[in-house]
Amino acid sequence: MRKNGLTLIEVLMAIILIGVAIASLVAANGLLTKTNSFGLDLSTAEFLIEQIRELTTPLPAVDPNGTATLVTYDDLDDLNGASFRPPINANREPLNDFAAFTQEITVENVSDTNFEIVVAHHGSHFVRITVRILSNNNEIISSSWIRAGT
Repeated sequence: MRKNGLTLIEVLMAIILIGVAIASLVAANGLLTKTNSFGLDLSTAEFLIEQIRELTTPLPAVDPNGTATLVTYDDLDDLNGASFRPPINANREPLNDFAAFTQEITVENVSDTNFEIVVAHHGSHFVRITVRILSNNNEIISSSWIRAGT
């Protein structure tokens, strides 16, 4: 004969089901937090790439006077191999709030007919600028674009 109420097995099954549901929610929350963190890093990296793009837009491909002896960043060639940590903005000011990020820049002359082929220094009318963004020495993203030389 059964009395009104729940048996011990029914109570244990309910506790197990609630425990599984809570564990699933905790795991999902952890994944969402990690995804959100990566999205924030990716947005920051895109911002830092855009700062270099804006910095390089007005620069000539080569030193207009042919006299630069120090790294003055007055032409694109000067930026080849440059690395900025903390990163810089388009006005060359350090962005100290992003000190965990690094901007690495490569400038290469590429063929006039095939932008995938790197040619000798000043061997073409085009340069490819590549910017890599790292966070704590891990690459987040890289971006390249082609500029016509002068």
